[in-house]
Amino acid sequence: MIKALSISALLFSCVTQDQKTINPIKSAEMNTVNADTSTSIHSFKITSIDGGIIDFAAFKGKKILIVNTASQCGYTPQYKDLEKLYVAYKDKLVIVGFPANNFGQQEPGSNKDIKSFCEKNYGVTFPMAEKVSVKGTDMAPIYQWLTQKSKNGVLDAVITWNFNKFLLDEEGRMMAKFESSTAPMDDDIINKL
Repeated sequence: MIKALSISALLFSCVTQDQKTINPIKSAEMNTVNADTSTSIHSFKITSIDGGIIDFAAFKGKKILIVNTASQCGYTPQYKDLEKLYVAYKDKLVIVGFPANNFGQQEPGSNKDIKSFCEKNYGVTFPMAEKVSVKGTDMAPIYQWLTQKSKNGVLDAVITWNFNKFLLDEEGRMMAKFESSTAPMDDDIINKL
């Protein structure tokens, strides 16, 4: 009974979470390539959702928006605006989605299932990583870098739910973290592009 109430509370919080926190910069295994002390994300290479490689060094000169995603969340419709943002700003922005099943078990599918869901329902064309963990003892190395000031040089962050967002500059340095309730087309993101 308590477990069922906890799961219900988590699912409800996904839909009702309205915190809009931005942590701006004050200044300045396949999933890691000696990146633990680098202040640039460009040293990471990760496995893509279809088994290829996403090399963040290829994104030098563009801003990067990293989003932890889930297919069964109240925020899942953000995929539509993430794709819209990606297409509109493709010349200066890349979006990378990281499917994760850490919150309310809202991403239970396989990489193949997730890719199909995203393409069929939202026309997603931006790069997607393989499913990872974004918190806990099995947190993916790239998320360790994103959430630890000792690694990214800018801020400590907590992944609070699906669709948290990190914006990085053209040099791969941390700019800001946005909560799930910050929509992809929000002025707080657009104005930083």
